[in-house]
Amino acid sequence: MGKLARNYVRIVDYMSDKVGIVAMALIAAMIGILLLDAVTRNLIRMPLHWCIELAQFTLTAYYFLGGAITLKNNDHVRMDLFYDRLSVKGKAWMDLVTSGCLFFYLAVMLMGSISSLQYAIATGERRFSMWNPSMIPIKGLMTACLALMLLQTISLAIKHTATIRGTSLS
Repeated sequence: MGKLARNYVRIVDYMSDKVGIVAMALIAAMIGILLLDAVTRNLIRMPLHWCIELAQFTLTAYYFLGGAITLKNNDHVRMDLFYDRLSVKGKAWMDLVTSGCLFFYLAVMLMGSISSLQYAIATGERRFSMWNPSMIPIKGLMTACLALMLLQTISLAIKHTATIRGTSLS
């Protein structure tokens, strides 16, 4: 593969790794938020109404941020009826086809998320609750993470193509 393809894969994989580390840290943050909620509600008898909602936003951010590294590390769920029986090149072909389907799906999701983010910015959208948080940060994060997943899908397609051709990216 060409130098441009190798550099693209290296950079996108690096970004996915770093974003994945942030996702891992969010689990600890969510545990802290839920622990704070439990302590203030049960021990101090002063419930903080924003804790559960913030934990929900944190979990949502975790899922968004973990998408690209899940793709990169091949940790996603796969329906394995006959995939295991395929040769290495056969698996690469199957993965290349499914990467194309994933690319289409993520592109549609990205267009929808951009539209949703534009709406949130234009209207100052807030979640209707006691805490009333702005929806702009989580929708912005969703859009950025979908874009990274799209970039990671292209990286996967390059890797699968290299496998099919019998070339190395290193």
